[in-house]
Amino acid sequence: MAQTLEALTRQSDTLTSIRGIVHTMKTLSAINATPYEHAARSIEAYHQAILRGFAAFAYRTGGISLHQEEALEHLVIVFGSDHGLCGNYNEVLAEVVQQHCQSQGKGKHRLLCIGAQMNDALDDQGLMPEAVLLPPASADGIGRLAGDIVTRIDRFSRGQPLHHLAVTLAFTRRGDHGAREPTIQGLLPLSSSLLQPAKNWSSRSLPDYTMEADALLSSLIRSHIFASVFRASAEAMVTENSARLALMQQAEQSVDERIEGVEGELRSVRQDEITNELMDVIIGFEALKKRRKPQP
Repeated sequence: MAQTLEALTRQSDTLTSIRGIVHTMKTLSAINATPYEHAARSIEAYHQAILRGFAAFAYRTGGISLHQEEALEHLVIVFGSDHGLCGNYNEVLAEVVQQHCQSQGKGKHRLLCIGAQMNDALDDQGLMPEAVLLPPASADGIGRLAGDIVTRIDRFSRGQPLHHLAVTLAFTRRGDHGAREPTIQGLLPLSSSLLQPAKNWSSRSLPDYTMEADALLSSLIRSHIFASVFRASAEAMVTENSARLALMQQAEQSVDERIEGVEGELRSVRQDEITNELMDVIIGFEALKKRRKPQP
């Protein structure tokens, strides 16, 4: 059924307004991703310094043998979205987390969720987080969130040895060619390679320290945990905004195609109306000519 000129005009105006909103969302996603990406790069440089600190400590002390026992409790920290408009970002990660929890089998699993929509996705998988935290509203908020999570990990440990705990970070990171990759990254127990000394030190200046070894190691571990959590949060926010940007680009293209179709139909309807009006004028003119023609 052909639409009227007024209906097509309203539809065109509505699609133009929608396109403006989609374009604004696309621009905001592109702008928001940049500070998080800078934060991820900055914390990576800091984390590399912490890892060099571990290497120096291990070289100076001769290495530490870590206990490798099965963890009694598992804490999974899931970084998700709280704003939507990023497709199945949360659902894909929630499914991976559910598979991870099943594969661990033994031990008690506890979940800490970042993002209300991720909480809903985990609930759909039959997983109930103990707490739901708000994701950072800006790059400055990543440090606040990371500090809060580190404090919660301290409470979770309750003075237990680190080899009795398992802390896992679940987040989405950028893959090749703009793809998204759900990632499960172990945080605790510490990797045994962190405290194994290198056979040859890379510099003629050998490492040394003056503070107590226990205090130094404790500080290194805490900094390592903070940097890992910070990086996971920043990477998750970059990926979320990238996913939203990609979807907004697709939506903008779809709206443009729809606007083009409506405008083409609108031109056709206008042409038909103009043609009909011209025909009415011609028919009226011919009728007047016949009326004025003298009778023989």
